Amino acid sequence: MTVQAFHQQLQEAHAHGDYAGLLAMIPYAKLIGLQCQRQDADLLFCLPAHPDNIGNPLLPAIHGGVLAGFMELSATLHVLVCSQSPSLPEVIDFSIDYLCAARHRDTFARCQVQRQGRRVTNVAITAWQGDPGAPVATARAHLKIEPQAPLK
Repeated sequence: MTVQAFHQQLQEAHAHGDYAGLLAMIPYAKLIGLQCQRQDADLLFCLPAHPDNIGNPLLPAIHGGVLAGFMELSATLHVLVCSQSPSLPEVIDFSIDYLCAARHRDTFARCQVQRQGRRVTNVAITAWQGDPGAPVATARAHLKIEPQAPLK
């Protein structure tokens, strides 16, 4: 994948509101089955229930690393899409709080930019199953972004 192809796919995703092609270019997104859809001005991320994502087969529950990776990638994509960053944001720091076992069901995440600086963006991520008011995990991410070129 070239940077140019990635940026072209990003522009098409912006134009059509369909992020499937963009997600197909990200190996980890393909591995876990990450999905994204636009809801008004917001993005909703989905981690579909899949047997390969189970970490505890006795419950069964999603592996904590898969859940964290899903939330981190959601934050990165959210900043990429919403900030119009000219390049892929880089994760500086990521911290997750597991609130309860994420059962083998579809899991959803929503991101909220807490602070957008010139070079660093702080994002809060909430993941839930079924009821958005009952999260299974919350997280905070600090992402480095490229400053946009000044207008001439």
